[in-house]
Amino acid sequence: MKKIIIVGAGIVGISAAYHLSNKTTEVVVIDRQEPGQATKAAAGIICPWASQRRNKAWYALASAGAAYYPELIRSLEEEGEMETGYKKVGALAIHADIERLQKKKKLVEERRITSPEIGDVRLVHAEQLAEHVPILAEEYHALWIAGGAKVEGDRLREAMERVASKRGVKIIHGSASPFVEEGTICGVVVSGELIRADEIILAAGAWAPEFIAPLGLNLLVKGQKAQLLHLQTDHHTSGEWPVIMPPSTQYIVPFQKGRFVAGATHEDIEDFAIQPTAGGILEILKHALPIAPDLYQAQVNEVRVGIRPHTPNFMPVLGQVPGFPSLWIANGLGSSGLTVGPLLGKILSQVVLDQPTEWDLESYKISQVIEAGH
Repeated sequence: MKKIIIVGAGIVGISAAYHLSNKTTEVVVIDRQEPGQATKAAAGIICPWASQRRNKAWYALASAGAAYYPELIRSLEEEGEMETGYKKVGALAIHADIERLQKKKKLVEERRITSPEIGDVRLVHAEQLAEHVPILAEEYHALWIAGGAKVEGDRLREAMERVASKRGVKIIHGSASPFVEEGTICGVVVSGELIRADEIILAAGAWAPEFIAPLGLNLLVKGQKAQLLHLQTDHHTSGEWPVIMPPSTQYIVPFQKGRFVAGATHEDIEDFAIQPTAGGILEILKHALPIAPDLYQAQVNEVRVGIRPHTPNFMPVLGQVPGFPSLWIANGLGSSGLTVGPLLGKILSQVVLDQPTEWDLESYKISQVIEAGH
């Protein structure tokens, strides 16, 4: 039986553990519970089809990640996990310029040919939009995308962890460092204890460079701070409302019983400080309140902060580390972490066992973000 260690229990690491747990493997997950873990902070919009990003490799992974969700949720529900944090509610891409939405509609309809899960796509004019979401400013029109969904990262992650643990995956809380013997990584050291394994998966997000630095390697992954504002209103039917995608990088996600999440910031940082800032909160409100004036009266419940990992070209990467074939890395998901993460974990579970994936991983190879250390 192959023994596999996974370092990092965010969405990618726990997905890999979940998918490996139904195979003939012994799996150990090690996580030091960083307070800035991106998955725990994130409230995700699963709707990549309206994205204007031109990178075809990114879009292929994001659209496949969105398409994988129904299968994943069914499998979790079959294991008794009914609280996954995922709900298909549709998405509204909003804009004051109806012509821009018409162009976006054409793009999404073209993509629906290969992604039927997009579902119904139609324009909603300003005078009708209040029927969908009554908090929006009057000047906005919208493109309705029926296949859009929302997911709470911490709830999904916890559901997969519970199933993986039930299947025998061992979860250890602590900080892991690589153990090298005769030039080969054959395990990790946690709190002075050596844990040996045949394969190691590094899914530690923005903290991954710290793990491979002792190997004389630099992983070109940096952290990007994301602040999200949790607001409370009296709109008790909001759990059924679609997610709202403005013409910026910000978003508004309605959740149950009048709760809304607005954000998120994209702050390039040199440290891993996770304290909320006045500037971050101001940036969120400057975007959210003109779009949804009704939120002026909302109660501020919480500010969550996560550190997203991103690569120099903002592309996810996956593969074996050159010179250390027993070490696998997946990283660089950035703001598409919840869209791509569960699928990437599944792909990891396949490649680490040398199983076919149906993916050409050349565009995502890890070697493009690794260099020799100084």
